[in-house]
Amino acid sequence: MEQKESFNTIKEASAEILFKERKSKFFGYAFPVSTQEEIKNALDLLRKKYPNANHVCYAWQLGVDNQIFRANDDGEPNNSAGMPIYGQIQSFNVTNILIAVVRIFGGTKLGVGGLIQAYKETAKLTLENCAIIEKVVEKQVSLKFGYNDLNSVMGILKRFDATMVSQHMEMECHIVANIAKKYKTDFTKAFENLHKVELQIMT
Repeated sequence: MEQKESFNTIKEASAEILFKERKSKFFGYAFPVSTQEEIKNALDLLRKKYPNANHVCYAWQLGVDNQIFRANDDGEPNNSAGMPIYGQIQSFNVTNILIAVVRIFGGTKLGVGGLIQAYKETAKLTLENCAIIEKVVEKQVSLKFGYNDLNSVMGILKRFDATMVSQHMEMECHIVANIAKKYKTDFTKAFENLHKVELQIMT
């Protein structure tokens, strides 16, 4: 299967979205995330913000070619919350995203069908209020070289629109940078004549 060179995600965390159904309040949130640690932190913040919430249900998806996801009902009936939220992540074709829906119970039970519809609609409204952007898949590269090769290395990095992650410049230099995945082959070829440069593609 051909690997993707770009993916869709959200530009920034969403504003709070409120959906009401028979006195129950559903607050929707979306977060751009790249690690499970970021997901945990975002959920912890929501639980602190809503200490009296009955449920904080969510779904997330990470990755581009080898995607992983999770859907959590947080005490709601099985598959009545997390999966309807995840379904909207799929519908909008986004990844590296967490969508959480906080429910404040209003005293009237909605039934499984009502819950599915409420969580789905809240997730949909939340995504509709997000700026969805296309991001390029990047590869991280490590370059080790002598100071004499600095100008040549920097020229190649500039040509391929590399973004710096870290740089250590002395007699022995070490640069870590990100380049677009689509440039990987040409980037490697650009260093073929620079025999003293140690190039490693890290991710």
